[in-house]
Amino acid sequence: MTDLAYVPRFFLKQKLTMMVNRYEVLEARPDGTPGRVMAFAEQKRFAFKEQVTFFEDSTRNRPVFGFKARSVVDLNAGYDVTDADGAPLGFFRKDFGASLLRSTFHLEGPGFQGTGQERHMWVALLRRVSDFPFLPIHFDYVAPDGRPLISVSRQVSIGDRYTVDVPDRRVDFRLAAAVAVAMDALMSR
Repeated sequence: MTDLAYVPRFFLKQKLTMMVNRYEVLEARPDGTPGRVMAFAEQKRFAFKEQVTFFEDSTRNRPVFGFKARSVVDLNAGYDVTDADGAPLGFFRKDFGASLLRSTFHLEGPGFQGTGQERHMWVALLRRVSDFPFLPIHFDYVAPDGRPLISVSRQVSIGDRYTVDVPDRRVDFRLAAAVAVAMDALMSR
């Protein structure tokens, strides 16, 4: 197992393009604003087996971590998150049945597990019947005992921008970043 990379807050910004979803993972400066790029990722649309590699920067020369689906087509697909050498960092999966009303994901990492759901049921339902792009999306991941693990909040803006808070020091930054990107991609944002 690799060393834990803990980051208590970071930002995720999606860049709009035709054939790929591009993401920048940005550090949070002490004043709470986005800072330098910590990782860069691209997700090919219409891929048969979902895989996203995070690179050190937009040159895509040095991979630093990623996630990959365990199977080709599965509504409850699981995703393994690994470091640059392929060592496991964690696992997550979308819960298809529970997601019919409110998107739900399950998360596992070294020494913890949890479930993440959209915070507001009414926003989740409204998202399913409208195509309004500026609805706020908030996910809270909690351990079985109720302790918060990760919070992902979509900011109201043109283009998808998220604030990711990680109050639990056991959650590796790379796992949290992979989950945040996957949530955006799997919800067809």
